[in-house]
Amino acid sequence: MGRRSLQASPDGIKRVKAALKRKKWSQTYLAGVVDCSRQTIWSLLNAKAVDCDFFMNICSRLDLNWQEIAEPELVEEEKENSVDIDALVQEVREKIKPLIEDRCGTMQVLDMTHPIELNDIYTSVNVLKTITGQRRKNISELVEEYTSEDFEHFKLGNIETRVPGLEAVKKYPRLMILGKPGAGKTTFLKYLAIECIRGKFQTERVPIFVTLKNFAEAANKPSLLEYIVHLLTVRGLTAAQVADLFDYGRALILLDGLDEVKDEDNSRVINSVRNFYENYFLSKQFIKHSQKYSKEIQDSFPEYLNEDKIPTSWTLNWLYNNFPNNFYTNYFTITCRIAASEYKFINFTEVEVADFDEEQILNFVNKWFNRKVVKPEAFLKRLKDNTRIKQLATSPLLLTLLCLVFEGSLDFPANRSELYNDGIDALLKKWDASRGIERDQVYKKLSPNRKQELLGKIALTTFEEGNYFFKRQPAEKYIRDYIRNLPGANTDEEALEVDSEEVLKSIEAQHGLLVERAKGIYSFSHLTFHEYFTAREIVIGKQSSQEALKNLASHTMEKRWREVLLLAIGMSSSADRLLLLMKKQVDKLVADEKLQQFLMWVSQKSLSVKVSFKLVVVRAFYFTLDPAYDNLHNQAQDITCDLDQDISCNQELHLDRYFARALDLAHNLAQTSSDSQGFSLIRNRDLFDHNSVFDLSQYPELKQALQQFPSREDWTKFKQWRKANGQAWIEQLKAAMIKYRNIGHDWQFTNEQEKLLKQYYDANQLLIECLNSDCVASPEVRQQIEETLLLPIAEIEKRQQQS
Repeated sequence: MGRRSLQASPDGIKRVKAALKRKKWSQTYLAGVVDCSRQTIWSLLNAKAVDCDFFMNICSRLDLNWQEIAEPELVEEEKENSVDIDALVQEVREKIKPLIEDRCGTMQVLDMTHPIELNDIYTSVNVLKTITGQRRKNISELVEEYTSEDFEHFKLGNIETRVPGLEAVKKYPRLMILGKPGAGKTTFLKYLAIECIRGKFQTERVPIFVTLKNFAEAANKPSLLEYIVHLLTVRGLTAAQVADLFDYGRALILLDGLDEVKDEDNSRVINSVRNFYENYFLSKQFIKHSQKYSKEIQDSFPEYLNEDKIPTSWTLNWLYNNFPNNFYTNYFTITCRIAASEYKFINFTEVEVADFDEEQILNFVNKWFNRKVVKPEAFLKRLKDNTRIKQLATSPLLLTLLCLVFEGSLDFPANRSELYNDGIDALLKKWDASRGIERDQVYKKLSPNRKQELLGKIALTTFEEGNYFFKRQPAEKYIRDYIRNLPGANTDEEALEVDSEEVLKSIEAQHGLLVERAKGIYSFSHLTFHEYFTAREIVIGKQSSQEALKNLASHTMEKRWREVLLLAIGMSSSADRLLLLMKKQVDKLVADEKLQQFLMWVSQKSLSVKVSFKLVVVRAFYFTLDPAYDNLHNQAQDITCDLDQDISCNQELHLDRYFARALDLAHNLAQTSSDSQGFSLIRNRDLFDHNSVFDLSQYPELKQALQQFPSREDWTKFKQWRKANGQAWIEQLKAAMIKYRNIGHDWQFTNEQEKLLKQYYDANQLLIECLNSDCVASPEVRQQIEETLLLPIAEIEKRQQQS
């Protein structure tokens, strides 16, 4: 550091006195202007040593050049002893660059076989300025935020305004970054260090990256300052150079993983961090200037600033705005898991890492597969096709897991429960273990399996009630009811209450499977995990029983239970019982007489055509063929696809699809003339010329009806024809279709019956999806279910009697 004092020369003293006389200022008034004591002015005028900053400020107020007032040899000494801080910063950056590159330049998590360059995979981080768990919202407001009419789009994510992480670091010199496990906090901090050392961010500062777990476990328990000095001095720096960096406010201090410190070291580490930033957040130049300009600050603010007190944030902003080039501040950024953030630091701004949005997922995936054989488009398509798996992709850690899984097999597992189990295993065990972190166990008897059992009980209870959000008190009660039954558990109610509160915090902080969505209101971090633990409790947990399976099967037609059923089938050591219970529920749904007549027609029509496909495929085709139920074909996933059957090449089915579509469009054209698609389809000449693949000679009345449809070239004639003959022509066309092809029947279903048919079709499609999910089911049950899908009850009973 530079010399701490200067002394006026005899000639300089004369000049100061002349300036005072010229300005008509007294010594007392000058002391007030400079904000120093009158003793300081007396010392200067009597050739005594004066603090160099006060010396310079006195000269400035008197419009004098301090170098002309001070003793010449002291001026030269001041110049010689002053630090060229910019040159020092560049020297230090060069010396520690290998250290930063080595510690922050790569990442290797989960089952990665080798590290990858950070910048090859890094995706920009966004943060939320409002901490999710600190919002004052009730459950009804959360439900309105996070749900939509279509349950398939139900998503738990961040909906607050997002700010780029880099902007937050630039704006807030003291920043606490909170986030769920695997949210990308450490990766972001490493990115800051790399960008800084490579001259792309905060180029006037030196990045100092500290893993707080390593600091806590360092030998001899050094202070944070001592620890940092040691890190840098082994790279060839001197302690004085490190001190200069801090004194001049030229450090970007990145403290990672406050939550990873063991309980026994917490207080020491927190106090050391607090002492360090209180001493070095403000550079010494900053302190001097705040002392110099305290008069101006007092004029602007009611709060007095003195050397013993760090300025408040608004005083700090005043100094930034008025004297931007006169001081520097060290920048502090700390990361911590959101549920472990009880530790508060004065004047730190808290932000929360936001979940990945669509654009971030796309960027991450494109970077991940950029240099691999697998194309990112293939991964993104499979992700788009599976909304439940896509929910996990909002977490950087779980998105990494999805990429690793897909990279190995070019697909996601057919049995999704295996994939979700891997994700939960990563959060419960692998994520901490891969970084050598041993968490303090709040409740020693809660092994990972016990935690899954506990989460299963919470999930099943809340899911059955339709509660995706639940308050802290019920959650803690679920925990108390569970842990009091563990071997050797403390049965004292007050102790259990304390334990349940700590267990809830532990599950959130350490694993992120439960998260606080608003003050005192929790949910599972992903709907997928809520569904997974619900299924697990029914199939594997203590709820497992025939009665529990019956109760689960009763929800077969409910959309929100669809994923739970699929997961339960996938988890079962034998899925036969549950599959048969589901099939029974599905068949009971359409016991109505008219619906059974419709299913009988579907069955008989399917038997009448010559095809090489499975009959269930043909039944699915005709089920969705009728124009009145065309929405079934559009809204539901086609069962023919699930059974891997391509029916587009069959001539009979193709012809029936054409006729059904033509009849549907004819109904529209009888009322409007604006449907050009309908004209082109009904007047399709490919049906009539001699090269047509369809032989209509065997359907003379049908061919004649189609040919009677007029051209649209003369609108007036068409409108007249439509008015006079449209309805009769439709009836003629319908009668011909029924006669020759047995399609086009007017079933006249009620709205309720149509709704039941839609539910019935979806439920059958679910059964097929269950069979295709790589579940453990006997060949006999598979065959029985597949062969009786979309059959009327009478036909099913007949087959059962024959078997």
